[in-house]
Amino acid sequence: MNNQHRNSGIGSTGIVAAPMLTDVLKQHKAHGRFITFILNNPTIVIGGGLLLVLVLMAAFAPYLGTLDPTAVAPAKRTRAPSVQNWFGTDPLGRDLYSRVLYGARVSLTVGFCVATLASFIGLAIGLIAGFVQWIDNTIMRIMDGMMSIPPILVAIALMAVTRGSVSNVVIAITIAEIPRVSRLVRGIVLTLREQPFIDGAIVSGTRTPMIILRHILPNTLAPLTVQATFICASAMIVESILSFIGAGTPSHIPSWGNIMSDGRALWQVKPYIVFFPAVFLSVTVLAVNMLGDGLRDALDPRMAKRI
Repeated sequence: MNNQHRNSGIGSTGIVAAPMLTDVLKQHKAHGRFITFILNNPTIVIGGGLLLVLVLMAAFAPYLGTLDPTAVAPAKRTRAPSVQNWFGTDPLGRDLYSRVLYGARVSLTVGFCVATLASFIGLAIGLIAGFVQWIDNTIMRIMDGMMSIPPILVAIALMAVTRGSVSNVVIAITIAEIPRVSRLVRGIVLTLREQPFIDGAIVSGTRTPMIILRHILPNTLAPLTVQATFICASAMIVESILSFIGAGTPSHIPSWGNIMSDGRALWQVKPYIVFFPAVFLSVTVLAVNMLGDGLRDALDPRMAKRI
């Protein structure tokens, strides 16, 4: 009898041991989730990967076989690309490869700083204008007036009354980009303000600053992040334009706009002076825009591909 109890899984206490159950749901592995993310968000991966490579290239420029980007060598003027000078030299004999890599620092710094500053300032203005009705009209009329002027003209006007420097370029472009962010945030706040959960918070006695911080602000971060990527790309283009026309970064600081400006007179005979910085600028802007498009698709529930 005891043998029969042991074989059937019944112990001496009369407790029956349940058999092991097979796993119905497969456990998702980390690499499987990573592959799924790549397949679902290829633009984020490609754009983010390109941007990461460019950032690392700018950060480690001194260790990538570069020379002094400001060293003038008249005997080596306008040399074609070669083993000694991979991208050739400019009209002053400076190594283009070194200047292009160091120029990435200026463009990326301007882009990231403008995107960060414009996002924070525009976010604050948009939250106040959207939730505080009595000041909304005044703020928005000011923003409308600023938006009526193209950003490049606003930046040129501001640079005309200040000396050329990277910090002044950042400030000038930031002022021109703030209205775009403030109007975006204001539109989101106006939509959220009519939602039932906001009415419930007001009825329960929650103060306005806490409503903005707890209920309004978190719902603006996703579209604001996407907008920041496009502002970053736009800022790099505006900085290059300002430097190209001599109203931006000083000529002794290597930037992609300055490099193209140095070679515009020799475009027909020495096109490589303009070609290399133009390619790097285009790839950088493309990477940032792809990252922004991917974030928009991933963060927008209406465009997300889910079942």
